[in-house]
Amino acid sequence: MSSGEVIMLTEKFTFDPKEGIDNPAMVITDNSDPCWTPRPRLCALKREEGQTYGFNLRMEKGCHGHVIRNVVSGGIAARSGLHDGDRLLEVNNCYVDDVPHTEVARKIKLSGQQLCLLVLDGEAYEQAVERGSDLRLLSGNVAEEPCKPPRLCHITKHPGSGLGISFTALEGEKGRFSVNLVKGGAAEKAGVRKGDHLIWMNGVMVSHLTHSALSRMMKKYGNSITILVIDSESERIYMKKKMPILPAMAVSHKLPFRARKLHLISGPQGYGFLLRLEKTSSGHTYHFLREVESGSPAEKAGVEDGEILLEVNGESVDSLRHDEIVERVRLSGKQVFLTTISQAGLGFYNQLGLSPLLFSDSEAAEIKPENTVDVQLSVKKNNDSLSPKLCRVERGPLGYGFHLDSFVQRPGTFISEVASGGSGQRAGLVVGDVLLEVNGENVEEKYLEDVNTLVKNGGKYLSLLVMDRVSFDKKNEKERSEPAVTGREDEDNFEISIL
Repeated sequence: MSSGEVIMLTEKFTFDPKEGIDNPAMVITDNSDPCWTPRPRLCALKREEGQTYGFNLRMEKGCHGHVIRNVVSGGIAARSGLHDGDRLLEVNNCYVDDVPHTEVARKIKLSGQQLCLLVLDGEAYEQAVERGSDLRLLSGNVAEEPCKPPRLCHITKHPGSGLGISFTALEGEKGRFSVNLVKGGAAEKAGVRKGDHLIWMNGVMVSHLTHSALSRMMKKYGNSITILVIDSESERIYMKKKMPILPAMAVSHKLPFRARKLHLISGPQGYGFLLRLEKTSSGHTYHFLREVESGSPAEKAGVEDGEILLEVNGESVDSLRHDEIVERVRLSGKQVFLTTISQAGLGFYNQLGLSPLLFSDSEAAEIKPENTVDVQLSVKKNNDSLSPKLCRVERGPLGYGFHLDSFVQRPGTFISEVASGGSGQRAGLVVGDVLLEVNGENVEEKYLEDVNTLVKNGGKYLSLLVMDRVSFDKKNEKERSEPAVTGREDEDNFEISIL
């Protein structure tokens, strides 16, 4: 029955005021019920090495959204509950309905052997779009119980205090462990927090491990471990949603290697490097960047001899032949974006069973569109030299052009890297700048993953109020030594000028 369809009654109906409109002789179904709410489905997929998930993702003429098609009967996707025609709302707890198709497909590919999708039936999706419903409200991103993302932390043993971490099995709950920390130890400095629960260690989910097996695993890895942890309250919410907690959802802390995104602008003699297909000692073949010429565009962009090429203009080179990669660079014209990693870095991620593209350095320099103006805001207090600045950063094809890191043993974040020539650098960001506000929200007492979430959801433009580290430390020292100022008096002490 279509929305608003009238039902013809063959039975004589006499209105009874005592029964009112609820007289059982008449039943009307109306799909235009204003209380109608679509019901998304959560589908968790897990595949083995060499297997496919068994579905296609498409954009189709006449259809809104990212469409699930060609679901293989009896395949992994079908068994997880995916249906032909479903629309994709989330990938690994990240809302993607308004994200470009190529980026969504990339997120799925980078997820590895486990994937969590939130989908909506195609008919319900189209009705929701027709009604002007906010699809984001249907997703877990706008829940009554917001939760923090898991953290992927790399811990390197300290000569004196070791890894600074141990685990306690939760009573009566097989494969679940809480974290115990040495105060100020290596684990705490790596982003692990008191009361965290352990999810994964060096590529292995711990849900099937005993405490003794976990202890043997720690000894086996020796000087360093990489673990996935989450706070207990967020874990409860994930479990309530029946959502798996995956490394692809995580905020990373202190990882020893990261893929780098580089922007090269061709000179009269080209880019100034060679691309070679070489076999490593492990027997695998990769495309290496070699013979970087001094003063060349490649050297200026930060290309280092011996790096391995992962992407050209955002496209993975894994399945491309050498000549196909060369052709893509040639067709790119006077500029190209390359994603690279060191050989040691690739080995690190391969051992963890993760794609190095999951945690790349913040994104290389972008091309600045014409007629774009970077706006800065300077703030002066009582004519002191403690001068924060507000940098307006535009998101380009490869991001904002900077990377964040966290303070040790306390909240707060700072700029750890700024891509040369990127929008972050153009907006005035400098390595070491401490974040005070993100889009008007104070973040001085927030931890890295919370700040990353604000940045991630910042949109096309991001306003960052920052202060250099020396001035920030002086400001804190001064505030500790002076009486607190509140109310209007505090507001009058600030002079704001748009430059």
